[in-house]
Amino acid sequence: MHFCAKLKSANHREAVMPEKFKNIAVLIDAENISHSFLDDISENIALYGIVSVRRIYGDWTSEKMKGWKVLLLEYAIQPIQQFSNTVGKNSTDSALIIDAMDLLYLKHVDCFCIVSSDSDFTRLASRIREQGRYVIGIGEKKTPTSFVNACNEFLHIEPPKKESKNDKKPQEQRNKTEILLDKAVDQLADASGWVMLSQLMQYIRQVKPDFDLRELGVRKPVDYFANRKEKYRVQKEREDAPSTVFISRIR
Repeated sequence: MHFCAKLKSANHREAVMPEKFKNIAVLIDAENISHSFLDDISENIALYGIVSVRRIYGDWTSEKMKGWKVLLLEYAIQPIQQFSNTVGKNSTDSALIIDAMDLLYLKHVDCFCIVSSDSDFTRLASRIREQGRYVIGIGEKKTPTSFVNACNEFLHIEPPKKESKNDKKPQEQRNKTEILLDKAVDQLADASGWVMLSQLMQYIRQVKPDFDLRELGVRKPVDYFANRKEKYRVQKEREDAPSTVFISRIR
């Protein structure tokens, strides 16, 4: 399987994803995403299961596709030609959407990965979810909220900015994420004050599809809670659920 197995910089998704999928379709909008992100895309998707469909859409007669062309054989991605009939209009949208719907009705694909920062795929993501399939979106930070929220999960591939004295945005985002986690634990805890970590992360994904543990400096959800012993308790084994991790807040 060539759609990369490099995991050296893989992020938190290995601990958050709901399951390993048997048939993932990866559909890439080459006119909207730079080839420089391919390693990051591959590393993330490899954590989710088996990629059975790898297709990339664009006008391969165009010079701007040169960067993608040299990578197609290495990553075993099938190029789909779509000529640009109108200047300034992304011509790949319709071809990608048609292929996605064909795959949806063949019913063997259980997870769709749409790689684009284009809001035009919002309705496609919603339609696939309506049929009970899991949708992962991958795009840059500029991706419109409508597309992000239409996916079950959205992975941002833009490298995180280094925090500086003059840039408080990363810290502000971290604070917001920590507040969200606190509230989620409070809301989901049972009468004894405990909540399953898997249930907690599933809830977080519903509220914030682009949730990224890298903002908090950890790779796995359990590490975040275990490192904050002044605020949380972590119970890794219980007689009624020996392989389940539980979290509770210290009052």
